[in-house]
Parts: sequence; C-alpha cells; structure tokens
Amino acid sequence: MAKVMKIFHTLRNHWKKTTVGTCLLAWGGNWLYGKHCDNLLRRAACQEAQVFGNQIIPSNVNIKKATVFLNPAACKGKARSLFEKNAAPILHLSGLDVTVVKTDYEGQAKKLLELMEHTDMIIIAGGDGTLQEVITGLLRRADEAAFSKIPIGFIPLGKTSTLSHTLYHESANQVQCITDATLSILRGETIPLDVLQIKGNKDQPVFAVTGLRWGSYRDAGAKVSKYWYLGPLKIKGAHFFNALKEWPQKHLASLTYLGPTPRPPEEPEQKTSRPPLYIRLYKRLANYWAPVPKEIPTEATSESWQEVQLSAIEFSVTTQNRNLDLKRTEDFMNICIEPDTISKGDYIKRGSQKIQDPHLCPEGGQCLQASRCILQLPENTEGSLAIDNEEYEAMSVEVKLLPRKLQFFCDAVKKEHMLQGAS
Repeated sequence: MAKVMKIFHTLRNHWKKTTVGTCLLAWGGNWLYGKHCDNLLRRAACQEAQVFGNQIIPSNVNIKKATVFLNPAACKGKARSLFEKNAAPILHLSGLDVTVVKTDYEGQAKKLLELMEHTDMIIIAGGDGTLQEVITGLLRRADEAAFSKIPIGFIPLGKTSTLSHTLYHESANQVQCITDATLSILRGETIPLDVLQIKGNKDQPVFAVTGLRWGSYRDAGAKVSKYWYLGPLKIKGAHFFNALKEWPQKHLASLTYLGPTPRPPEEPEQKTSRPPLYIRLYKRLANYWAPVPKEIPTEATSESWQEVQLSAIEFSVTTQNRNLDLKRTEDFMNICIEPDTISKGDYIKRGSQKIQDPHLCPEGGQCLQASRCILQLPENTEGSLAIDNEEYEAMSVEVKLLPRKLQFFCDAVKKEHMLQGAS
C-alpha cells in the first residue's frame, strides 16, 4: 500500500511528465491496435484469395492473365508500398498470371497500352490520373473495339480516386478499401460505365469516366495546397484570394449540344454454330448470281442541335457514373452552367462544397442533358480545363458520350443495391 501511495504522489508531483507519457502511451497503443486490425484484414483477404487459387483448372483452359498498371508516384509516393503490402499478395494467391507494369513518368501508360498484347483483365492501381491515362491509351488503339471488352479493375491508391465511390463501399480504412477492391476483381462481378470522348482542335482525343470542368472553382481548388499555412482555413483562403483578383469572374463561351438518345435494348450475345460446307457454298453462289438491288435514297435526318451563349462562373460536363442507374432508358451526360451573378460570400462558401463534390450542380445553375456537345471558347482564353482532375490547356472541345463503353469490376452487393434502387 505504501508503494502505491508513493507512486501516486510521484505522479502527482510530476503531472506534466505524467500527462505527456499518458498521451504517448495511448497514441502508441492505438497505433499498435490499428496495425493489428490491418493485419487481420490482410490475412482474411489472403485466405479468400487462396480459395480461388486452389480451384482446379481444366487442362484445356489457360491461366487467366492480368496486366497491372501501377503508378508508384501516386499517394505522394506511397502507392508502390500500399500495392505490394495489400493487393499484390491477394492477386498472386488467386492463381492469376500477374504482370505488373510500373509507370515512370506522366503519359507513359498511354504509350504502353499501344504495345500491350492480349490479356484477360486490366488492373489500374493508382488514382484518377492513372485511370484516365490507361483508358485513353486503351481507346486510342486501332483495335479498341475488341480491347474495350476486356474487364477493368480499379485499385484506389491515389490522392483522388473518384470512381471508387461508384464501384465499392466507402470505408475510412485504407487497407480495407484496397483489399475489398482487389477481392471484387477476383469475384468477377462487372458493371458498364459511360465514357466521355473529349477532342480538341489539335491533339488526339482524351477519354474520361468522370467529367470535365472549366471555371473559377476549378482554378481556386488547384491552388489550395499553396495556402497550407492557413491550416483548416486554406480552402476558404484560396477562394477568397481568387475572388480578390477579379470580380465578377465571367467565363464566356458558346455551347451547342444534342439531347439525350434512347438506350437500345440489351441483346445477349448468341454464339451460333457454323453451318455445313455445302450450305455455305450454296449461299455464296446465290449471292454471286443474285441481281444487285438498287439503292433507295434515304432522307437525311437533321439533328436538332441547340445553342446556348455562356456567361458562367463555372461550366462542367459529367457522366452518370457517380450516381449510376443501371435501368435508365436514355443515355446522356449532365451539363451544368453556374451563373456568374453569385456574390463573393456565397462563392467562398460554395467553394468548400465544391472541394468535397467537384461536379456538384447547385441551386440556380442551369442543368442540361446531352449526348454530344461542342464548347467553343474565345481565342487566347486563359486558364485550364480539368478532365478527371487532370489539368489541360483551355481550348475549344467537342465532348461525345460513349454509353456503356467499358466494363469495370465492382462489389457484388453494391451492384445489387443499384439494381434494387433502380427498380
């Protein structure tokens, strides 16, 4: 008892050291507990992957090939370590023939996609920038019609991974996000996603799965990191200083667009058996001796283009991938035109909301639905376009919707919820 009282008096007399020691001990215990939980998640994921790896493959079936495009520079250089600790063991235990391609510089993934040979699945390990590069390289191929049918897996490792909110359940634990995404690839459930084809005046087209932004909110959001010294006020500070430069900030342009298009019914692919040789010979001879039919001229249907003159603080074009409706009857992209009549106070307040949801179309904005649009900017327009959070020079662009262009692996429960919500 005397020893306990002595310890108590010692702690009371040195209360500052006691407080610091208690905080460090609590922090260390919490850190160790978090590491233990992460190891349990990895172990459970590897055990499930081992079930796939233990399956017997028939002798006439080849091992599935998976090509992984890894951006080591993502997540401030931590992407390689995150992939090797959390995703790579799961892929190797599953029995896949895994080839990891590490990109060394920006734009390399586009070039590597041109040289890629046959693969059964493509896995993108990185953020929005890596995803956009791989998709652009894939759809620029001459044989993109065949390669676009290859299912794509996305492992979120970057600072911004917008598409992960659509494909997987959200989680604050990074290890769980990575392991869940990797296991979803092994389970094989896929959903079709829309793609935007964005073509400027000079370069080849760029492809995006989220959207395009041009305006003041994008410009201020790109400068938030410069005001790190303001701490939690850095977002408001970036928009405040941006508003001091020029006000009102008007972005003038001309927009022409086409309305939504009806979605054709999905027809399952039916593999028909090849007819016998004598039937094929008979059909060829019949086609050869048959008279050539005269072509009947058809009346060209004029597309109903509509034109809008813009004077906006921000303009955006987005796909429906963020709020996916698998049962919709029309294909379209969303166009949001935000008026430049907003006050400085509302601009700074709304800027914080735009950081959380960059493609938010607030009240008072003009919302349009289109399958194709042309944004014509004045000559010598300054600023930049953001395409899937990647910066491009501001220029006139043509945006075309490619509905259900690519198949992405997703969480099966997430897909079921989408179907139930649509019904």
